[in-house]
Amino acid sequence: MQPLPGFTLADWLRLALAPGIGPVTLHALLRAFGSPAAVLAQPPSALAAVGGRAAAALATPDPSREDDVTRSLEWADRPGHHLLALGSPGYPRWLERMPDPPGLLWVRGDPDRLGLPAVAVVGSRHATAGGRDTAHAFGQALADAGLVVVSGLARGIDAAAHAGALRGAAGTVAVLGTGIDRVYPAEHALLADRIADHGALVTESPLGAPPVAGRFPQRNRIIAALSRGVLVVEAARSSGSLITARLAGDLGREVMAIPGSIHSPLAKGCNALLRDGAALVETVDDVLAALGLVPAQRAAGPGGGDAAEGGPDAAPDDLLLAAMGFDPVDPDRLAEATGLGAGELAGQLSLMELDGRLERLPDGRCLRRR
Repeated sequence: MQPLPGFTLADWLRLALAPGIGPVTLHALLRAFGSPAAVLAQPPSALAAVGGRAAAALATPDPSREDDVTRSLEWADRPGHHLLALGSPGYPRWLERMPDPPGLLWVRGDPDRLGLPAVAVVGSRHATAGGRDTAHAFGQALADAGLVVVSGLARGIDAAAHAGALRGAAGTVAVLGTGIDRVYPAEHALLADRIADHGALVTESPLGAPPVAGRFPQRNRIIAALSRGVLVVEAARSSGSLITARLAGDLGREVMAIPGSIHSPLAKGCNALLRDGAALVETVDDVLAALGLVPAQRAAGPGGGDAAEGGPDAAPDDLLLAAMGFDPVDPDRLAEATGLGAGELAGQLSLMELDGRLERLPDGRCLRRR
């Protein structure tokens, strides 16, 4: 990959690979001196005045860092590998508008996906089977609706959303909290390869960067910034996905959540978001309406459309009550009986539980209360 006109990737890399130079310090240096080349030309005293000791070290030659620069440029010369510098024509415009955009992005796959209309789907790493099914269904439906699905390649909801989006038209983007040459968790290596083939992997972390805790909030801000909105499927009160939702709100993005059982720890975060004003989502049309892409309407399942039984005017909760009877029933049986999709079914059951119309039994079955 050749450096873009007016941009020296080697200079960007020297900044990005310098220890202790995070986004805040990087942008302070750029504001003070104008360009990576100008930053690197400054004496230690001028650098220290802006960015402290770590910035001052930029003025000292570092053979190890130069080796890393060479290795990164060699990586970018391979097919399907890209280095995008802030201010270059291929850099995502949504990230440019952040207060602290990454100076460099490592991309594996199609970099154009980073500039397409997108929605983030995030949630718990310890998701329930129903939560994973819901994330998969919404991922596919949103991708088929023309939205790139953005998530973080984590276990649980993230992986399910990516897998669903790979079955849809627009594909998916995974934002990593590691170097582009590392997959975390390791069991998602095949999923990462599929995403690179039908979307993109992207990170601001340099090659070889390990999965340390501090990188994941940084990753989450990129997930939020790339997306028009963030949909939280399942989340405990302490979930990192709530950080993504908060960052999205700070950036003026739409925050959406799927309601869950009042008894489920993995619904506490979503229900808290809803109390704080997040848009309640039951179908993909709810997402599109929240993003201003279609008029608000009710549909039966993540893909929308009329209910399978009872005619187009039948309400989903009426269908469920009719199918439920008065004996405990498994949600899978309800799905078969009503034709409701996973997302619509989960949302309706949760709303009915909140209204006191049904009870969730310890074995996962539902019991009608009135």
